[in-house]
This record gives sequence, structure tokens and C-alpha cells, in this order.
Amino acid sequence: MPLSTTGKAPAPIALTMGDPAGIGPLTTIQAWRARRQRSLPPFVFIGSSSALRAHDPDLPVEEISDFNHAARIFNKALPVFSFPLKAAVVPGHPDRHNTGAVIHALDLAVKEAIAGNVSAIVTNPVHKASLLEAGFSHPGHTGYLGAVTGRVAVMMLVNPELRVVPVTGHIPLRDVSKSLTRKHLVEVAGIVIGELKERFGIANPRIAFTGLNPHAGEGGALGQEEIKTIIPAIRELYDLGHQVAGPFPADTAFAPSMRGAYDAFLAMTHDQALIPIKTLDFRSSVNITLGLPFVRTSPAHGTAFNILKEGRSPDPESLIQALLMAARLSG
Repeated sequence: MPLSTTGKAPAPIALTMGDPAGIGPLTTIQAWRARRQRSLPPFVFIGSSSALRAHDPDLPVEEISDFNHAARIFNKALPVFSFPLKAAVVPGHPDRHNTGAVIHALDLAVKEAIAGNVSAIVTNPVHKASLLEAGFSHPGHTGYLGAVTGRVAVMMLVNPELRVVPVTGHIPLRDVSKSLTRKHLVEVAGIVIGELKERFGIANPRIAFTGLNPHAGEGGALGQEEIKTIIPAIRELYDLGHQVAGPFPADTAFAPSMRGAYDAFLAMTHDQALIPIKTLDFRSSVNITLGLPFVRTSPAHGTAFNILKEGRSPDPESLIQALLMAARLSG
């Protein structure tokens, strides 16, 4: 783990609360209890202690104001950078009065990451409808983090089988075609290639593009986006010296032989990207934001209110993998 700017102790990972009524606080508890078994790096929960106590009143918690204390505390108690909520937490039932605290936790994590007091950020899931209702102008973490840092933020989903990037994210399908521009495709691909080199240690990444239309447009018979936009972007990247190929039909692009031939796939829509990776290995999938001045990862699932309403125990594996990935990329 990298040292903090003061050099006093290893900088911990900042783990944001997410929606306090979702599964984030409970999977945080599960991850902390598995810390020795899974060799997890020290992390600090940024959010309300009450969100944790709603699941486990006897959880060993120590509230801190200095992130340098986290490593010393971590083995005996879960370090929490705590602040109050406006409404009591009822697991499985989001409350719009707590939306401000959800955003506050994220803002604190960004501030500490930029200051070097945490080595990376891992975000628990947020409830996008609640955020939008409260006036949050971004469709999710990725867009917000890009806006507050002034960077182009790119979502990449990773598991042991696949790395895939949705070139367009949380937008309606009717808006995808007009959002796909040659400039945007080249920019996103450049960020992906740069991060694969810097953070993943891949010297010359091999990138595959999917098409937008069935059969990648069938030579223009099923759509013009491949001819007018995607292929010119691929040619521009190739002329810059990058190993790029495609566009491949999305229904065959993720076959085993293809997954072995490329280091990452750029898919044209959100579901083109997320369906194959979650089908292959949902439990181990991690969401990584590329292009930021710090490492940010998250589990690849949502708030899962229904699991808590039904009294079931969530699977913490995706959060555990997000913590391990954050430690690896920041190290």
C-alpha cells in the first residue's frame, strides 16, 4: 500500500457508504469480518455508523478523524469516518432525506484521495432514482467523478474472464447513435489503452470494438454507424500505432476465442458490455473508473433493496474483489 502524504502510516482505502438502506453497509461488515481470510487491505468506511449498526449493533467500530489511524485500528475494529444521517436507516427502504449524506460521503472520499490521505476509493452502490429526485445531475458515480475532477471518466468492467468498456453508459438506447462520434470513440479508446499500460502493466494492449447494429451493420444494410463512425475511429487509432480491430458483431465478439485474443473490448452500449461480463462471472466482476487522478472501483451490482426486504444475506464477493482490485491498481 502507498504511504500517506505525511508518511506516518499506510494510506487506507476509502469505502463510501452508498445508499445506507442498500446492501453496501452489510457487505462492508461482511468484508471486514473476512479481512484476515481474504488478506484485505485496511479500509475506512466513510458514512454514518448508524448505517452499520442497523445490521449489527455489536460490530466493533471505531470512529476516526485521521485516516492515518486506520491501519492500526483495522484488525480490531472497523474504522469509520462518521457523520449523522437525517433519517433513521431502515434496511431495504431508501429515504430521500439521506441523499445528501450519500453525496457527502463521496465528496469526502474524493477530497481525501486528492490530498493523498487514502490510496484509492471504493464506492458502495447508490440508488440513482433517489439521487436524481434530489437534484443530482449525473446518471451515476462515473459521470459525477469525471465532473468533479474535470476529467473524461470511463467505465470498465473487469473479471477474470473479460475486460469490457461501455462507450455509451446510462443513456436511453434512442440516444446511443447520436452519442457515438469518431472523436468520442478515439478519446475513450486512448484512455483505456493508457490505463491498461500504466495500471495493468500491458505493454501493447489489444483492443476489439463491437458494432452497434446487428451483424455489425452488414456492410451498411442494417445501419450506417459502423461505416460512418466506428470504422473511421478504428482506422485513426491504428494509424496512431495502436492494436485495434473490429467492429465485430456483438453476438459473437465475446466468444472464448475472442476473449483470449484481446485485452479489452469497447462495446457501443451499456448492455452490450455488461450482459456478457455479468453472465460469465457476476460474483467477481468489478467496476473500475478509468481516467481519474486516483483509483476508483466498485462492486458490479446495485443496492439490492429486495434482498434486505426479503431478509436474505447478500454476497460480498464483488465488494471484496473491488477492494482487492483497488489495492492492486493503487499499489
